[in-house]
Amino acid sequence: TSNFCCRKQTVPCCCKRIHSDAKLKDPFTLAQKDLNHLYDDIKKELFVSKSELKSLCDYYFDGKGKAFRPMIVVLMARACNIHSNRDGDLLPGQRSIAMISEMIHTASLVHDDVIDGSDKRRGKTTINEVWGERKAILAGDFILSAASMALARIGNNTVVSVLSQVIEDLVRGEFMQLGSKENESERFKHYLEKSFKKTASLIANSCKAVSILVNSDPEVQEIAFQYGRNVGIAFQLVDDVLDFTACASQLGKPSATDLKLGLATGPVLFACQQFPELHAMIMRRFSTTGDVDRAWQYVLESDGVDQTNYLAQSYCREAIRQISLLRPSPERDALIRLTEMVLTRDK
Repeated sequence: TSNFCCRKQTVPCCCKRIHSDAKLKDPFTLAQKDLNHLYDDIKKELFVSKSELKSLCDYYFDGKGKAFRPMIVVLMARACNIHSNRDGDLLPGQRSIAMISEMIHTASLVHDDVIDGSDKRRGKTTINEVWGERKAILAGDFILSAASMALARIGNNTVVSVLSQVIEDLVRGEFMQLGSKENESERFKHYLEKSFKKTASLIANSCKAVSILVNSDPEVQEIAFQYGRNVGIAFQLVDDVLDFTACASQLGKPSATDLKLGLATGPVLFACQQFPELHAMIMRRFSTTGDVDRAWQYVLESDGVDQTNYLAQSYCREAIRQISLLRPSPERDALIRLTEMVLTRDK
């Protein structure tokens, strides 16, 4: 692993070439003042008198999450506002969308952990492990219902329909993950589509939603959507690489999780081209004794990890190409810088 980490840091970043002139801002610092009260605001939305439900719902909103999605949403909102000849300040509806994106994301994690039978999340014991599966499912549902109510209050029908699409995509993506494709050529397409639905749709549609509130130009809305879509898919590809290369201590969850769940992600699908014997293992979802270890070895002996990283870089290049169509602003530059951080993160 150490060998790979050294190599990973030297990957030439696509961002520098495209944007060498800008003093790229730190996205976290720029978004910070808009996100200061994010978790407090979410807890207000989750107001319930029943104490057990309250502790379940507040469990992951402890302020320790990275708030990666709300940060992108806030930066995109400011970049679109400046592009549309306004000052950069957030409109109340845009601030709500940042909060709603984190609520939908967290609800989906609660449900995913039940489906996967996970016992660790963000370094904590999972809700299903502490309170049991039934209550975990209900907590996820409750967070989603609170997000839906906050969404309705924004009072813009287009925004409601764009963010409702996210919830549909999350469910469809989870169903896609439960199946596997027999045909090898269809398999990669299935994997990328699943990655869009499970990860990128939330980022893409949240970005589009904040642009809708300030600009009726479909081209601007499409730029916001495409930036989110490409960054989201790159984020998931890097996530799938980290499952093979990061240590459990960094990830806050044990490695090779995907293989143990029977999932063939990018590195495995690329490795399959060099080691065709992976095909049978993929079809039986690594269920035979020794499959997980053998598949792990094949991936590390192949260039599956490198190829997945290259693919992530190409998605980031496209994200930069899209966002560069907006008028220059510190927030736009921070979104460019963010693509670099997505590629070089180690957890």
